[in-house]
Amino acid sequence: MLARQRQELILDSVRATGGVRVSELVDRLGVSDMTVRRDIDELARRGLVTRVHGGATAAGSSVEEPGFAVKSALHTAAKQAIAEAAAALVEPGASVALSAGTTTHAVASVLLGIPGLTVVTNSLRVAEVLHAAPRPDLTVVLTGGERTPSDALVGPVAVAALRGLHVDWLLMGVHGMDVDAGFTSPNLAEAETNRALLTSARQVAVVADNSKWGVVGLSTIATLDEADVVVSDDGLDPEARQAIEQSCGRLVLAA
Repeated sequence: MLARQRQELILDSVRATGGVRVSELVDRLGVSDMTVRRDIDELARRGLVTRVHGGATAAGSSVEEPGFAVKSALHTAAKQAIAEAAAALVEPGASVALSAGTTTHAVASVLLGIPGLTVVTNSLRVAEVLHAAPRPDLTVVLTGGERTPSDALVGPVAVAALRGLHVDWLLMGVHGMDVDAGFTSPNLAEAETNRALLTSARQVAVVADNSKWGVVGLSTIATLDEADVVVSDDGLDPEARQAIEQSCGRLVLAA
């Protein structure tokens, strides 16, 4: 297969699903890891895809969002470490809100080890994790709303459900974080719902791996200084660390 043919197939896959992994392409195309990466580099140079760690996503990611399955396959080790560090902030008996996303999905699994929690979420995936291990000491509140590609429930119904709620912690995943744009989402309705989650919380922890730094989505959820804690991984670059520490005051880096 010629390079142009491979690149057309890669581009078709990205457009169909929002993103692809290098490992998947190696198996599908029958070529080496290095060849796939060169093809992705060429597509990225032409502005047709955005290269990310372990694969590629659709170009113009500020308004486009890969599906849950694609995102869950990226940065898995970092997300697990972040999940464990974020869950350590939560005390037994606390009330916790979890936004949608693959990192908060990982957090939900770790929270199962903490007794007496009440969890509020607008994420179908998070609710599935929590309901899979039913316990009498775990209360799960799922908002209604319209479903997004990241399996979030958003819109007026979700926002209305969150009015009047008060939780100890919001653990919030984001599409991007930037010194000027703050914490962002590519989805206007999801950004609005996340702002409602933020209003309900006494303390806010943003959970985001290092690849989210410098990414700016369509809509700002909150400025950096509106987070009490940012939980990221040790791959976060020094400039980002300094900006976050100066803005929100506390940065936790999971190893």
